[in-house]
Amino acid sequence: MPPSSSSPPNILFVMTDQQRFDTIAALGHAHVRTPNLDRLVRRGAALTNAYTTCPVCVPARYSIMTGCEPSKTSWLSNWAPGDRVSERCGPYLATTLAARGYRTWGLGKFHTEPRHEPLGFQTHEYSEELWPTESEFLGDDYVKWLRARAPAFAHLEQVHGERSDMYYVPQMRPMPADLTVEAWLTGRAIEEITRPDARPYFGFVSFVTPHPPIAPPIPYNRMFNPDDMPAPVLGDPAIDRADDYLAWMNHAVWAEDIPVPQARQLRARYFGSIAFIDDCIGRIIDAVEARPDGDNTLICFYSDHGDHMGDHRAWQKESFFEAACRVPFLVSWPGRIPANTRHAGLAALTDLFGLATSASGQPELRDGHDLLGMLGAAKPARETLIGMFGTPGTRQFKCMVRSGDWKYLGLANGGRELLFNLRDDPAESRDFAAAAPATLVALRAEAVRVLSAREFTRPAVEGAALKALPFEPFPRVRIKQFARGVTDFGQGPSAS
Repeated sequence: MPPSSSSPPNILFVMTDQQRFDTIAALGHAHVRTPNLDRLVRRGAALTNAYTTCPVCVPARYSIMTGCEPSKTSWLSNWAPGDRVSERCGPYLATTLAARGYRTWGLGKFHTEPRHEPLGFQTHEYSEELWPTESEFLGDDYVKWLRARAPAFAHLEQVHGERSDMYYVPQMRPMPADLTVEAWLTGRAIEEITRPDARPYFGFVSFVTPHPPIAPPIPYNRMFNPDDMPAPVLGDPAIDRADDYLAWMNHAVWAEDIPVPQARQLRARYFGSIAFIDDCIGRIIDAVEARPDGDNTLICFYSDHGDHMGDHRAWQKESFFEAACRVPFLVSWPGRIPANTRHAGLAALTDLFGLATSASGQPELRDGHDLLGMLGAAKPARETLIGMFGTPGTRQFKCMVRSGDWKYLGLANGGRELLFNLRDDPAESRDFAAAAPATLVALRAEAVRVLSAREFTRPAVEGAALKALPFEPFPRVRIKQFARGVTDFGQGPSAS
């Protein structure tokens, strides 16, 4: 039965961490198995040109919760903390919907700073990647559940897989599937979905995976044959290495020299992790559809950013290559959003706030675009999309402009610029700057206009151009991602 205008829908956000856009089988990616994400594709619309406007965890999540771009939240990386986010942007999404009569619950990874920042959820339970202290680790809701249910696993320092030098080494989860964080999160989501309550709910379900370490449980660890996996896509070395920050990131996580056979093994485990999440999502969809108001439920599935997975000689994220900044984005609401449709209009995680508030009956778009209007053909898609990363005015800063078939990248370090045509060269292996100079100038001007408009990003602009700094390689350091008070490796052989 189509939803009535007098009955606000349930709203369910399901997100993953570090899942590439090309990981849903129904959208033409035969190397993965995602029958339940395929169900969501059939249930509604797939936004095939969706982006995160800052391709790293914390900034992306604040954009989701606020509907504001990083230029307003003040978060442009995980390393340069922003401040006063809700003061800058207004009440968070859960707070906004709770004030409209919604029962709000949030489960999983939030990655805010501070970690326990109130986000407005009436029920708020955590499963984070890392906690800085032993007491915080023991207070993690998943860790408490695991230790109570299976004390034999209480010895684990890292419950999601080993990090540091093992970050991009194929692994297997140390516990069986039914004791993983995915299983805990799925069970809790089903409990909240099936809880008797006359109010509509806003649920936020946030998976830690497939974020590294890439460690699916049995049998998902052996679901895919590495020999069948696509090899990393490499472009012109001058293009792949134009952003030295990617080489810095590779070194930081011990991924500077991963051979192709290991890259294929990692992809096999990565797709296994996604297959496991897909099974979990299937159980969540079943719970939604079992309710009498199942059709009056807006479901959004997306990821905070992607992962290079060896493409462009890079690992991790924090770039504006498609593998890192383009995300899967599915939206469904039977009776309101046409089923089994594809929409190529530009979309962003920033749009989720406006989507939810519009569905609840009182649109509040903030920096976002009207997705509900776009999907219903009442509003046009946005013409351009701007992305940014790093502290403005420093060598770390870079930005992207997407418009039509074109993508412009501006790198402060060395003042380097790249221009891609995603229709003619979807692999981003060629620089079209010399072939289309007018397009380069126009997109650069758009970046300058947007960055100049807000005080926080104005230092990235110098006159009528992007601020360029003399090129310097970023100092190579390792990120020692330990947990529970461990800060370094143990005593090894003496250097002498």
